[in-house]
Amino acid sequence: MQQARPKFARHAKLLMFLALGWAVLPLHAQSPAPSAQPARREVVDEFGRTVRMPQLPLRIVSLAPSLTETLYALGLQDRLVGDTDYCDYPADAQKKTKVGGVINPNFEEIAALHPDLVLVTKEGNRADTVRALETLGIPTYATQARNVYEVLATTQKLADLLGVPEAGSSVAAELRARLDALHAKLEGVPPSRVLFIVWTEPLMSVGKDTFVADALRTAGAASIVDSKQDWPQMSLEEVARLQPEYLVFAASHFEVGSRDFEALANRPGWRILDAVRNRRFAVVSEAVIRPAPRIVSAIEELAHQLHPAAFQEMPAPNNPGSPEQPQANPSGKTPPARMALNTKFETQELACVR
Repeated sequence: MQQARPKFARHAKLLMFLALGWAVLPLHAQSPAPSAQPARREVVDEFGRTVRMPQLPLRIVSLAPSLTETLYALGLQDRLVGDTDYCDYPADAQKKTKVGGVINPNFEEIAALHPDLVLVTKEGNRADTVRALETLGIPTYATQARNVYEVLATTQKLADLLGVPEAGSSVAAELRARLDALHAKLEGVPPSRVLFIVWTEPLMSVGKDTFVADALRTAGAASIVDSKQDWPQMSLEEVARLQPEYLVFAASHFEVGSRDFEALANRPGWRILDAVRNRRFAVVSEAVIRPAPRIVSAIEELAHQLHPAAFQEMPAPNNPGSPEQPQANPSGKTPPARMALNTKFETQELACVR
């Protein structure tokens, strides 16, 4: 009985802490480490929090698919001891110990892994999650990427934080070179007006200040959505009034039953859209909704589909993360698109993709 009391007290303390609800995180969020612990350092994360952490974290838990992908891109997969149920890329990430969802992780599972550091995203993870981890004495570093180039900057910051600055510089330089080459290809090409569809019931898109909207712009697309909300809902009547040239979908590994473009076209009301009648649509990898290095591949995919004439002298990129790469065109010969429509996906409130 005496041995059970510390565990019970820890659980009671955690439950009381979670009951506080949402709140602004303090700038000095990490509890001072005991003096007996190895040398530690203080860093400021991308949320402006001061985090006290080991000099070189060797056991890392990722609570976002985008962060898991970034660790693999930096060659740090051997330090990744746990990730979420939605961390599915690359395939090896599925073999890592799972610690629950993005917005509802299992804190006992995380603590059992004895991590030196937990990585979270400001957009995808909840403030309650960070506070709970602090209560357990686990350092937590938060990232925030609001546009494509901030994705590159975050990659470099994580590389510096984890002691592999050269890897960060190499990855960032390669991605920047690809973006520069893409910009040169699209220079002078009018952007295509698009509607990026997150899901159709309810019809939801992305706001103009999101990293997804910035990815669309980088690919030579202009979203018809002028909203400051990250995930605004829209009416079909409003879309019909704006008449996008193309509909853009992100393929998802989480879908339990895909629907193709023809199914969408046969729904009541959708044929009032010129893009539907003319078969103007594009499908890109789910990487476009993850602020990780692979987003550049998704941007290249979309640019090839919207502006094929700009790339006639070179083949379209073959991204293994994308199940299909249909070419968007008005001829009616585009293969069926696969849409990310999934109850499980919706339940996670989009956090699972980030």
